[in-house]
Amino acid sequence: MSKYITTPIYYVNGEAHIGHAYTTFIADTLARYERLKGEDTFFLTGTDEHGQKIEESAKKAGKPTQEFADEISATFKNLWDEFGISYDKFIRTTDEEHKKGVQKAFEVMYAKGDIYKDFYEGHYCVSCETFFPETQLIDSEFCPDCGRTTSVVKEESYFFRLSNYEDKLLEHYASHPDFIMPRSRANEVVNFVKGGLRDLSVTRTSFSWGVKMPKSIGDDKHVMYVWLDALLNYITALGYGSDEAKMNYWPADVHFVGKDILRFHAIYWPAFLMSLDLPLPKHIGAHGWWTRDGEKMSKSKGNVVSPKEVADAYGVENLRYFMLREVPFGQDGDFSQRAFIDRINSELSNDLGNLLNRIIGMSGKYSDFEIDSVDVVKYHSKEIEQMNLILDSLDVFLENLQPHRYLEELWKLFAIGNGVIQEYEPWVKMKNGQKDEALATVAVVANILAKAAVMLHPVMPNTTNIIADALSFEINTTSYKELILEKKLLKLFNIKKVPPLFPRIEEPLMQEAPKVEPVTATKKEQSSKKQTKETKKENDNLIEIGQFFETSLKVGTVVEAEEVPKSKKLLKLQIDLGEENLRQVVAGIKEFYSPDDLINTQVCVVANLKPAKLMGMISEGMLLAAKDEDGLCLIRPEKPKKSGTPIG
Repeated sequence: MSKYITTPIYYVNGEAHIGHAYTTFIADTLARYERLKGEDTFFLTGTDEHGQKIEESAKKAGKPTQEFADEISATFKNLWDEFGISYDKFIRTTDEEHKKGVQKAFEVMYAKGDIYKDFYEGHYCVSCETFFPETQLIDSEFCPDCGRTTSVVKEESYFFRLSNYEDKLLEHYASHPDFIMPRSRANEVVNFVKGGLRDLSVTRTSFSWGVKMPKSIGDDKHVMYVWLDALLNYITALGYGSDEAKMNYWPADVHFVGKDILRFHAIYWPAFLMSLDLPLPKHIGAHGWWTRDGEKMSKSKGNVVSPKEVADAYGVENLRYFMLREVPFGQDGDFSQRAFIDRINSELSNDLGNLLNRIIGMSGKYSDFEIDSVDVVKYHSKEIEQMNLILDSLDVFLENLQPHRYLEELWKLFAIGNGVIQEYEPWVKMKNGQKDEALATVAVVANILAKAAVMLHPVMPNTTNIIADALSFEINTTSYKELILEKKLLKLFNIKKVPPLFPRIEEPLMQEAPKVEPVTATKKEQSSKKQTKETKKENDNLIEIGQFFETSLKVGTVVEAEEVPKSKKLLKLQIDLGEENLRQVVAGIKEFYSPDDLINTQVCVVANLKPAKLMGMISEGMLLAAKDEDGLCLIRPEKPKKSGTPIG
């Protein structure tokens, strides 16, 4: 069976940042996992190089547009090569084969009647490369996605009949509930489509940096608009419009994208494919954004995380592990050096690295580095059974795009390994003349390490190759089949000494992000401007509209509520936000509300907060409330609203 996995193609208006690395790490991990299982896998990444924004950026840089695109594209490719990303093709939208494929697609859609010429007049955001109706703008001027000022544009354009596909899209979402993953992201897409789709402008005449129109159309003044051009990369990379040599990989198994471009991939792209009579991708996986130390990254703050800088300081595989383990897929993540160091020291160094060092030391002392699995089942059948249960459970987590859960479960193997040594104390067995039992304990830990290394290989390929070499085997499809599927044990071998895999880190290896201090006025300014303290405080805390839209506020219905034992303030709530599962929210409102007051009532929830632990319980959101000297009251909708309704 073939597998096709993609990242988005990255826009060449700047160098790669930590979000790009995150998407690429996830896609690379899944591609490596499928190859490990023996699947014929094609992994695509690349760069998006057309559009008005690129043309303008090149002018600012004082370079020809193609030269500018070449330079930025090369930074992505070079970084992925340095990181060992196992892509099968790196596509560029300036590739001639891609242009031919886009032109063919345009001809097919045009001949079908799905593309027509008309005039467009509307508000255009250069940054998002998107037109918006005035009803969607903020204060009739600002982009609803990025908050920047839009400009009124009137020009001739070719349009794609997106409105014709509204019902077909809704039908597809309903019949394929896992089309958008995680499922919690599907509601926003469905609601957008239900709100009505307008036909989509797919060409421009006001700039020239794009794919030219097919000669058969005979309209040279138009170039194809970025989303029609960019999205088609997923099939032109397989030869659509040219030799079609790899079209057997279509449809894609997973398109990995950031949540900011989900709408384009979950609405425009499926509609284009329907028009081309091509099957739709199986899944679109939308992940969240990354902050740094709890703050949004920006060049002006000087807190943008460079993935190369982090990899140079801590190692690329440590970075891969941290990012995939730190945050549930689909939710926003936070990059903190302290959290990073904690995971390296506790999970990589203590749990994994130290376990390998312990069995190397014990085998050297007890059996001249020879390890034999002959008595493992005899003395450790319980641990073997526990290990196999965990190994059998892992596949579903990557299948459901949950790398954090995959790693969380996988790490239980190292807990078993360390627990075996602690419980059976092989050094005591050796003193008591029970050598067979002591060596069986060392051997069962070696087998746990070997099997865990196979399953960790897609995440940390170089590290696990070192472990496998120490244990005298190779990680490949054969060892996956034998050790994981067939549950075989390692044959007699001599373990090799290796340097510590994860040396402990005591201090941050990178400069911390600068803390942005509130802007305060000098005494002279205070006197001349005569500002009150209240006015200054308000001005110091002004935010951009884009920052506001990063907060997801939703109407939720309280389904269950109970008191938290031993707490004077906390209630534990189960809240319906229109998602597949209920959200657990732990709220400090017990002094003002009883559980009975809340059940079947509606509340306003901050829905995209990073989960936190309160008294050992996970809280997946926060309620909006107001509090003054008269007490606290929850902020509630004036009238009942559907669970999950956005608040804006």
